[in-house]
Amino acid sequence: MPQDLRPRERYSPWVGLIYVFNLIVGTGALTLPSVFSGAGWLFSTMFLILFAFFGFVTVTFIIESIACANAAIYWNQIQSHRVDGESEAFDGSSTDENINENTAMINQTPSRYYTLREKVELGEMTGLFFNKVGRALFYICLCVYLYGDLAIYITAISKTLCDIVCNTTETVGPDDYDVPCWYQTGLDKMTVYRIFVALFVAVVGPFSYLNVQKTKYLQILTSSMRWIAFTIMITIAITEMIQFKPKGSPPVVNFSGTPALIGASIYSFMSHHSLPGIINPFARKRFILRQLALDYFLICTFYILLSLTGVFAFSYIFDLYTLNFAPSNLNIGGPFMKIVEYYLGLFPVFTLSTSFPIIAITLQNNLKALFLDVHSLERYHFVVRRLTFPTLAIVPPIIVGLLTHNVATLVSFTGSFGGVCIQYIIPVALVWTARKYCTSNIQTTAPNYFQSPFKHMVWIFVILLWAIFCVVLVTINLLK
Repeated sequence: MPQDLRPRERYSPWVGLIYVFNLIVGTGALTLPSVFSGAGWLFSTMFLILFAFFGFVTVTFIIESIACANAAIYWNQIQSHRVDGESEAFDGSSTDENINENTAMINQTPSRYYTLREKVELGEMTGLFFNKVGRALFYICLCVYLYGDLAIYITAISKTLCDIVCNTTETVGPDDYDVPCWYQTGLDKMTVYRIFVALFVAVVGPFSYLNVQKTKYLQILTSSMRWIAFTIMITIAITEMIQFKPKGSPPVVNFSGTPALIGASIYSFMSHHSLPGIINPFARKRFILRQLALDYFLICTFYILLSLTGVFAFSYIFDLYTLNFAPSNLNIGGPFMKIVEYYLGLFPVFTLSTSFPIIAITLQNNLKALFLDVHSLERYHFVVRRLTFPTLAIVPPIIVGLLTHNVATLVSFTGSFGGVCIQYIIPVALVWTARKYCTSNIQTTAPNYFQSPFKHMVWIFVILLWAIFCVVLVTINLLK
């Protein structure tokens, strides 16, 4: 079997911990304080812990599926070597060296096939384990989620710019964009918001038509900005409570806020679609499940700290938490603090703008995989390849952004429908079909070291019931 002799970049377990943390913690975290305030602080805390646990369970399903996919690929290579070896032996053209190599590969312990050595994306795994219908449904779910992602990005950025520029003291709730943006002007905030949507699309949208890729330095920059911003927000909230006493009085339990809490929580723990790429460079994959468990524990603790300090520090929580730190919304003075306020207020603009083209390119690639033959894209016209699909990727989110400015609603919808599929349904389907495939095609006694600790079939049914519960509850709320 040919080996790739190029050195692969590897990072230590602690660096991997940070990478996974940065992958998961993003826009969803900025909507959690608002849903905590609406659903009750104690109820939200317990629910968030439950979402973190179920998110980790399905992450272990993804890890097991990747190991099964590696085993399936390796097994197929062995079978092709076996056929080649038999043919060569029959023709009398094989050497002893070739025969010995093939025999050694065939006689390896089957448990050694189960590795995380090769990066196998979710789409590749659906090609291995799903039929054509299942594969198409996977891409549809992924595209729905990515469309929601782009709509959230457009809305969050435009809303942030609008609230920074306009007189934010006029804002008393999430639906008050019919008030003037400035005193004694005819422009209301909704008009200004839509102007910013158009400006954002004009400035950032064209990058969606290019081959824009994330760079290491861009990731380091945005990750650093994220850590600094969240740390400052927690610190300021604690300082506000110490200096001016807690202003917020959130309920302990409020079941009517459950649908919004479901969507935001699922969205906040989303990492499954990017997991294969992020875990592949781990240096010590033997302890990968332990590291991911620690990551989910730390992230859940971080979310609870961010949300609880927010709901008690402020009398009103915006659906995008950074707006609570916009200038004129805090009682902190001084030139340095004004800079901090503007930094926090504009934080979504800095981080989401760099990610928007990348998400748009990911979406158009998945749309191509759904509708075109990706193995021969060059036979399609330039207009189809380079213009039609990028346009299909960004136009629907733009329309959604023009129609609504409510980030919480978009997060709830994206998390509750696209997110449920990506975080619950697809991992369950993958691990179930992967187990069947590897059991029947490799060996029933071959142990998978990366098998999920939640290996009993009961867990599959529990996750499916939990997913149905989430979707039904949110759907009922939307139909009211």
